[in-house]
Formats: sequence, C-alpha cells, structure tokens
Amino acid sequence: MKIAVLVKLVPDTEASLKIGEDRRYISKEDINFVLNPFDEYAVEEALLQKAKHGGSVTVISLGGDEAVKALRNSLAMGADDAVHLKTPGGLDMLGVARTLAAALKDKGYDLFFAGKQAVDDDCGAVGPMVATLLDIPHVSVVTKLEVETDKLIAEREFETGTEVYEVPLPALITTQKGLNEPRYASLKGIMMAKKKTIEEVDVEQITAKAETVGLAYPPMRPPGKIVGEGAEAVPELIRLLKEEAKVL
Repeated sequence: MKIAVLVKLVPDTEASLKIGEDRRYISKEDINFVLNPFDEYAVEEALLQKAKHGGSVTVISLGGDEAVKALRNSLAMGADDAVHLKTPGGLDMLGVARTLAAALKDKGYDLFFAGKQAVDDDCGAVGPMVATLLDIPHVSVVTKLEVETDKLIAEREFETGTEVYEVPLPALITTQKGLNEPRYASLKGIMMAKKKTIEEVDVEQITAKAETVGLAYPPMRPPGKIVGEGAEAVPELIRLLKEEAKVL
C-alpha cells in the first residue's frame, strides 16, 4: 500500500507568541517550531497501516527551508521518503491545497493522511480541499480506522455520538487525538533521518485569493467584581448576571 502524509511545521504550542512587526504573522524570534501535533497522529497511523498491509510511507510538506524540520521529524518516526515542495510563501489555504494536490496527483497513492488541523491557524481546511481537488472521498476528524484491500471504515465522534463511514480507496483521512498514540523517535531513527535524502521540488507560485490583513491581541478582560459574601450576595449576583453579563 502506497501512503502519503501531509505534514506542517508549526510554532510549539508551549511557546509564548508575540505578533510580528508586520502585524500579519507572529514574531519568529526565540520560537521553537515543531511538527504539527495532529500531523503526528497522521504519521503514526500511516506507519501502523504500513505494518499491517506493507508498502511505503511518504511525507510531504510545503514551505520554505524550515519545512525540512517537519520532514526530518517524520522520517525519524519511521517514514520511508520525504518530499519538500519549496515555495517562498504567500499562499492561502486554497493555494496550498492546489499545490499539494498537483504534487500528489497520478502518483499512485492508495491512502492519504493529514492532521485534522494545524495548531497555528486552526482552519482544518487543507486536507478536505486536497481530497476534493483529487476527486477522492475523505473523512475528517477520525478517531478509529480499519483499512481493507479496497476500502476503509472510519469512525468520527461528534457531540452526541459516533458516525461510521465506509468509503472506497483511494481516500483521504484527517486524524484526531485518540486515533493512536504517536511514537517517540528513537536515537537510531533520528540518526537515520539525518542521512536520508529529501526530494526537493520547486513549485509554481499561485496567486493567493485571500490574505491576512492583520493580527491583534484579544481585548483585556475587565477586572473581577466582588458583590458580597454569603447568601446576602446572591440577589445582587443574579441581578448583575442578568443586567450586565446578560447570561441569564
């Protein structure tokens, strides 16, 4: 089975983020970038399916030179090959999806994985867009997966229950926490990843149809208010919740 995984480099979720001088992206100074956490589930699931069905796992990332780090991390986990789609940036989500789809089309992949969303923008749109552009079925936010020779059965959770989908291959899955437990890269895997050759592909720049015009910090929360103590404070608290907070 030939499997492709879409991965992205994102700021560490534990980092303290600041808006950059251009007000369009965060400041990269003193920020550690890591493989997108949801993409770790995608890489892990690809490796598990390879162990069951044989074949190979190729990881693909789009971006500048920094994208190589996400690919190296995926190779250290056990991916077989890596492809870096080199672009100077400036793509919107549709441009990213079109570039990825063009690189994946007619390559003979049976199964595609991507994280349900990237933690830097939280959009969750690129995976489904790629599937649409490739004209293949997709199931998003998957928490359980069974892959057979020519189809897959995927489960996704929602507020009041679970949905189960059966779709033919090739298909694209976006992965959610709970699908598996991503492995840690071994020292041997890290050393091997450093030696592996990453295929570089210069991609044609696509004109963005959407752009980020500015970032801003959320408004400061107003200070708290103490309305009293004990049972005597309850009427005033209820009045404030109704008239000021308007939550009752």
